[in-house]
Amino acid sequence: MKIALVADWLPTFGGAEHVIAQFCELWPDAPVFTTVANHGHLGPLDRCDVRVSRLQRLYRLLGKHQPLLPLMPRAIEDMDLSGYDVVFTSSHAIAKGIVPPPGALHICYCHTPMRYAWEMEEEYLRDFRVPRLLRRPIRSQLKRLRRWDLTTAKRVDSFLANSTTTAQRIERTYGRQSVVIPPPVEDRFFDTPLRSDHGDYYLAVGRLVPYKRFDLLIETFNRLKLPLRIAGGGQDERRLKRLAGPTIDFLGFVPEEELPALYAGSKAFLFPQLEDAGVVPLEAQACGAPVLALGEGGALDTVRDGATGLFFGEQTLTSLTGAVERFQTRQFDRAAIREHARQFAATRFRQRISEAVDDALAKRSFTAGGRSR
Repeated sequence: MKIALVADWLPTFGGAEHVIAQFCELWPDAPVFTTVANHGHLGPLDRCDVRVSRLQRLYRLLGKHQPLLPLMPRAIEDMDLSGYDVVFTSSHAIAKGIVPPPGALHICYCHTPMRYAWEMEEEYLRDFRVPRLLRRPIRSQLKRLRRWDLTTAKRVDSFLANSTTTAQRIERTYGRQSVVIPPPVEDRFFDTPLRSDHGDYYLAVGRLVPYKRFDLLIETFNRLKLPLRIAGGGQDERRLKRLAGPTIDFLGFVPEEELPALYAGSKAFLFPQLEDAGVVPLEAQACGAPVLALGEGGALDTVRDGATGLFFGEQTLTSLTGAVERFQTRQFDRAAIREHARQFAATRFRQRISEAVDDALAKRSFTAGGRSR
């Protein structure tokens, strides 16, 4: 059985790329087809057979993938996957638009139907500071993209979703059912010693972009005068540093190997954004850290309110402040938090993905057998 893996694009090694790395470990001989890739900056994916589209030359010239988005649907459709029996796409945008060869099984691990086209158009236009002069043609382009996206959903035989929220969005957008398999936590996070003498700092990790609401964290911890460490960089860094008071510490980029100790040493991990899934709260829990999270999206699948962390109801100063104050009156069992996270370990993730592929193949064989009779 020949398997081809397909990804939207690979400019960096983020959350979606961690998932693709697990697919590569499960199927080490499977090539990864994608539109563009930043070779040499992809962590374990640099050891994989990554094959790019004709857009790679433009990507090298521009140094960024965003300007190429209008060209990517055509580029993904032009890829030749002849000879492959199973096409496994990892998609939050255009990967599921691949044209599978006749007779091949197409399984899509969907991180979300493309949010900037369906549900977050205004947020993206605002967050990326798109000039008003360009907004009308971009909206027109997004309308065409939505039509294309609906059409390409019919090319998928079986959907897997990274969270219950994503599964609901897949049903609402495409009218399709899906199996929920949350993203994996790498096994190394479970090897970090649990700390009963954790530090007094709260921790947040991620790209510094507007929708992740680091500004809300800063506002809250300025008010509470509590220590907050922020790991990561991004387009919003300069603005956030201007907002930060003396108790806020920006760590910049933190290497992967240093993250477990940072999680384990924190008093609690903070997750104020609405994410479809989000692996960082799972990494924190694998290291024994309780999580204070917005009670929406993928966090509802992975955080147990009152046992492995606390939810707050709104992205407001009052709501988050209340959660931090409640947290300070509670005790959490760090060993129990880690044990909860084990169900999301990478070994378990790969097992569930393998079972989902077997189920889809068996269903395909049964359907084909029924037709032949």
